[in-house]
Amino acid sequence: MSNPTLDISVVIPLLNEEESLIELTEWIRRVMQQHQYSYEIIMVDDGSTDHSWSIIENLSSRFSEIHGIKFFHHYGKAAALQVAFAETKGKVVITMDADLQDSPDEIPALYDMIIKEGYDLVSGWKKVRHDPLLTKRIPSKFYNWTVRKISRIRLHDMNCGLKAYQYRVVKSIEVYGDMHRYIPVLAKWAGFKKIGEKVVQHQERKYGKSKFGLERFIRGPLDLLSVTFITRFGRRPMHFFGVWGVVMFLLGGGVALYLLIEKIYKSLNNMPTRDVVDKPAFFLALLTIILGVQLFLAGFISELISRNAYDRNKYQIEKKV
Repeated sequence: MSNPTLDISVVIPLLNEEESLIELTEWIRRVMQQHQYSYEIIMVDDGSTDHSWSIIENLSSRFSEIHGIKFFHHYGKAAALQVAFAETKGKVVITMDADLQDSPDEIPALYDMIIKEGYDLVSGWKKVRHDPLLTKRIPSKFYNWTVRKISRIRLHDMNCGLKAYQYRVVKSIEVYGDMHRYIPVLAKWAGFKKIGEKVVQHQERKYGKSKFGLERFIRGPLDLLSVTFITRFGRRPMHFFGVWGVVMFLLGGGVALYLLIEKIYKSLNNMPTRDVVDKPAFFLALLTIILGVQLFLAGFISELISRNAYDRNKYQIEKKV
């Protein structure tokens, strides 16, 4: 891992945000100049179909601090963050959305929490939100409550786009699929324990519309199950599948052995008895044994896969400036 050479790296994943990019860039540059930070801005165009990339190219040609990465097609926010994290050179990495709902004025306080207070990761908390109640705020509260209970990370707004990271955090975690929602969980799993939050201002959307539809209500719980499994058993899948496989195998084997012993005992004592294969319990025991063997084999195969998944963070990049 190389050493950081700048104070701050600002990472901005975006999709069709042509209206806001110039205003956002000017706002960030103004904040950086006021506090005399050395900085870079990395914009990742996640397959936009508007003029976002042309604007990024223009900004990059005008300002040496601005860099752009364009995906060949839409990979998702997690992919954009992962690719940008690999490029960052700042002691503190700030992520924010491109829609102007995250305020760059929060950057200095977030920077100080990382540098002066020693946090590994600081997540923004949009305590006062300007989102629709039924489709955004209520589901968000339930989602965050559930993640807090499962992960034991006390954050009120786990999925806030405005976050600050210590340099070594972004170089140590892998963000893929839709795991951008659970970066604090991934950071904790990677060994970074000092995770905090800061109340941040939530701006009303000025341009365009949200890129997240109703499908997030389906993907969110599935991703939560995935990240829960990954954080606990990602490096040790056999500890999950193997344990449950052995438990079910022993349970089924125990029932089958009991039925066999019962059959022998009653036969030796001339007591009326049914054939073992005539009892429903025998078939339940057989099913449990089979499931136990399958779970054990699933654990073994998962161990092999986890040691050979070398390309899950390779993305086809069309351009870089």
